[in-house]
Amino acid sequence: VTNLRAAWARAYVRIFAASREPSWILSETLLPVIGMCAYVFVYRALGAPRAYEAFVVLGGVMMAYWLGVLWSMGTQFYWEKQDGNLEFYLMAPCSRMAILTGMAVGGIVMTSLRALSALALGLFVFRVPFDLTHGWTALLVFVLTLGSLYALGMCLASLFLMYGREVWHLAHALEEPVYLANGLYFPIRALGPWMAAAIGTVPLATGLDAMRQLLLGGALARPILPVWAELWILVGSLFFYLALAVVMLRWTEARGKRLGTLLLRHQ
Repeated sequence: VTNLRAAWARAYVRIFAASREPSWILSETLLPVIGMCAYVFVYRALGAPRAYEAFVVLGGVMMAYWLGVLWSMGTQFYWEKQDGNLEFYLMAPCSRMAILTGMAVGGIVMTSLRALSALALGLFVFRVPFDLTHGWTALLVFVLTLGSLYALGMCLASLFLMYGREVWHLAHALEEPVYLANGLYFPIRALGPWMAAAIGTVPLATGLDAMRQLLLGGALARPILPVWAELWILVGSLFFYLALAVVMLRWTEARGKRLGTLLLRHQ
């Protein structure tokens, strides 16, 4: 019960934060989709098939969650240390995994506002073609992808905390390469021999490839693997990253107790 209350307390802040700062809604919804619109117009100018516009919309939706994993999960513990709040997390009589779970749930809800704005723009303004025949399966893939991504974010939270002052540069370094390696705006098969490496690094590539197959059809999506194989990959990624997050969190706490530098700011 204590862990559940701790998770809800941490999620509550993120769920209701945006409503208390209306300017965040503008910066988190309208401004980020401008880049997505640019790719749509490029494909239209080239006379590309309409399915490529759907690629862009799905990529824009999932990009929002990847940025949430990096900045709302991975860097959160480091920011809390800089603000002097990390001591409260470590002294709280609850599991640190409960705190990370609350961060993940609240982050998903907060980021969904931006993702839904990108999806609504694609559906109602650009009118991209989606086939909802396998909609429920696509929703399952989406949920598994989010679970795997935020489990990876839990791992990054411990890693970034130990990296110290370089965390800002590390988070920035993981933005653009992931856009390329996971094929946010183009078929992953276009990467050639690198596609196997891409699908094995971040669950984003696996989830996108499966959702494109389900919502666009196999011929247009140009998939790497069948949907059932990618579903099992996502399930395996979810449990693997959750187990790794527990191990890394314990290692971080043990190292902090041994060296005594975990709570020092600017380290």
